[in-house]
Amino acid sequence: MSEATESVWDYPRPPAVRRVSREVRVVLGGQVVVETDDVVEVLETSHPPTLYLPRSAFATGVLVPVTGSSWCEFKGKASYADVVAGAVTAPRAAWWYAAPAAGYEALRDRVSLYPGRMDECTVDGERVTAQPGDFYGGWITSRVTGPFKGAPGTLGW
Repeated sequence: MSEATESVWDYPRPPAVRRVSREVRVVLGGQVVVETDDVVEVLETSHPPTLYLPRSAFATGVLVPVTGSSWCEFKGKASYADVVAGAVTAPRAAWWYAAPAAGYEALRDRVSLYPGRMDECTVDGERVTAQPGDFYGGWITSRVTGPFKGAPGTLGW
């Protein structure tokens, strides 16, 4: 049974958090770095869902914390990690909120990935397309429609 398609223009701002059961599988360097059906999505106007996966579901040693952080006006301070698997390192391809802001507590102990920096990401067996641009980490599947923020000319949306 397929789900209805959602328009990212119906998602709220500030972003909403939704727990879902979707089969997520991520491969880098020919190795599965995470496979889980325990997913939290962040849904924000004009963005495909950003998926947050349990830190405990990641293969041992694939998340290598790096220095530096960023700030989200809604979720708080983000920390970053390289993702390392096989002979491949994807620099700063993972992030998390160690102490998420009020309303985003469901993100604690969860990690998100830039799908465009991995070899392959799938959701319920469907290959994911990365959100355009190099800043946002949305996961585009056939269940969401755009247009999506991130491509050149969309910064002011």
